Amino acid sequence: MSLAVDAPSVHAPPMDRRVQARRLTVALSLLLAVTSVFSLAWGASGTSLWAAMADLAAGRELSRLDRIVLFDIRLPRLCLGILVGASLAASGAVMQGLFRNPLADPGLIGVSAGAGLAAITAIVLGAMLPPAIRELTGNYLVPISAFFGGWGSTLVLYRVATRHGQTSVATMLLAGIALGALAGALSGILVYMADDSQLRDLTFWGMGSLAGATWAKVMAATPIILAALAVTPFLARGLNGLALGEAAAGHIGISVQLIKNTSILAVAAATGAAVAVSGGIGFIGIVVPHLLRLATGPDHHSLLPNAALLGATLLLAADMIARVIIAPAELPIGIVTAVLGAPVFLWILLKRRGALGL
Repeated sequence: MSLAVDAPSVHAPPMDRRVQARRLTVALSLLLAVTSVFSLAWGASGTSLWAAMADLAAGRELSRLDRIVLFDIRLPRLCLGILVGASLAASGAVMQGLFRNPLADPGLIGVSAGAGLAAITAIVLGAMLPPAIRELTGNYLVPISAFFGGWGSTLVLYRVATRHGQTSVATMLLAGIALGALAGALSGILVYMADDSQLRDLTFWGMGSLAGATWAKVMAATPIILAALAVTPFLARGLNGLALGEAAAGHIGISVQLIKNTSILAVAAATGAAVAVSGGIGFIGIVVPHLLRLATGPDHHSLLPNAALLGATLLLAADMIARVIIAPAELPIGIVTAVLGAPVFLWILLKRRGALGL
């Protein structure tokens, strides 16, 4: 009799974790929907989403100003915020699982460093390009350069870290740190060469912003980011296995090299596209996975989709703060995420430093 009573309790915690994770997914989906509505309704202009909806329900035509603010400014900004927040948070979760390091983020594989250097080069030296190229790229020279800079740096790191068909995560980590230092030095030289107008652009781009959101940027980033995010559920089992170590993961039937390759390419694509359209935005990729692990544990089957939902929600909330706190001016969103994220990250470190061995 005692065995029959005790047996279910042995399996209760995993089931509770799965139920808790599903409930959290539903809650985060609802929270993202609510935050999206407020993002459309909240802004420096006097345009009211509720008044516009009432006009549409009554069959009245919206004013030209309301159409521009809601459909050409706030809505593409909303879509871009969801894409960027989801890609940064999910990429952070993948990187932490791949490196088995709680401090890992997409910057470790050189995406941010390469994208930043390429963007700074385009801002400072773009006027030296042939007129035909400047005319062809138009206002998208910086995001195009950032995307290919991120991809190029990732490919270089991958080449350095791969030998005899095997990619060394430790080598990639060390090479990423070296590449980041080199990119920072070259960026410093370019900043020294920049004029006052270029310095303002460099400052705003480097701290991240969704102010330049357009439907063209949304359309350019959407297929890349969605394709990368669609891959992440298939990485969950492999990342769970890597938590035991590469040798143990291989023994239980996980293709370790395939998981490494796919993870790196997915993160490079998602983060490269995000940095290209929004600039450098920190702390989303580090803080969000930690918060979710505290809530539902380290299982990547729930961690990855929940990270995308929470990352999108937090970035939208930070964007709302950035655009109204000093209205009609606007703060770079990277400042807001740093102010909000750094204390949370310190709290997590203090709470878990024993478990992390710190």
